[in-house]
Amino acid sequence: MSSILKVDEIQDTSGNNIINENANTVTIGKSGDTVNVVGTLQNNGSGLVSGITEADQWRLTADTAGGTNADITANLERVDDTNFAKIGTGMTESSGVFTFPSTGLWHVISNPMYSTNQDASTFLFTNLSSDSGSNYSSIAVVTGANDNVGNAILSLYVSAFVNVTNASTFRIKFTSSSFNVNTFLKGDTTQNETNFTFIRLGDSQ
Repeated sequence: MSSILKVDEIQDTSGNNIINENANTVTIGKSGDTVNVVGTLQNNGSGLVSGITEADQWRLTADTAGGTNADITANLERVDDTNFAKIGTGMTESSGVFTFPSTGLWHVISNPMYSTNQDASTFLFTNLSSDSGSNYSSIAVVTGANDNVGNAILSLYVSAFVNVTNASTFRIKFTSSSFNVNTFLKGDTTQNETNFTFIRLGDSQ
């Protein structure tokens, strides 16, 4: 047999609020209190997690060949410096295609560094697929050119928010375009040159 206790407020012996309900808002504790939840705090049946639950970074470990206009498919590694640490499971990579470990709103950042002597625009595309790689579309592009005589080293930045609603079907890859024979992406296995960052900001929308 169940029992029902109907009250609007529960106080401690000093008259301080423990639980109060007013206008459909439930207040637990008073200002300055620490509320200790033993167990899992849930939102509509799902456990609440505070803070960033996934953060990962990958880099190109060697220079690409000059004039390569194609997907980046090789010489990629998760950053492994002694001061590096990822949060969560991290991304999965296969032949340049990255898979997300979980749904959520993700911040995808591309930082290409390249050497070039061309004054025409060069591009690095961030390409997204939501159908397991059958089709890709560009969601961000970084572009640059060198107006000076001789080679220059350029370091660029572009980012995009990706609303990953199905972790099993969303894919990301990066593609270079319009590079001449003297233009190539720079990579290094001991420090970040061309690199890619993936941060889960929160739940998918």
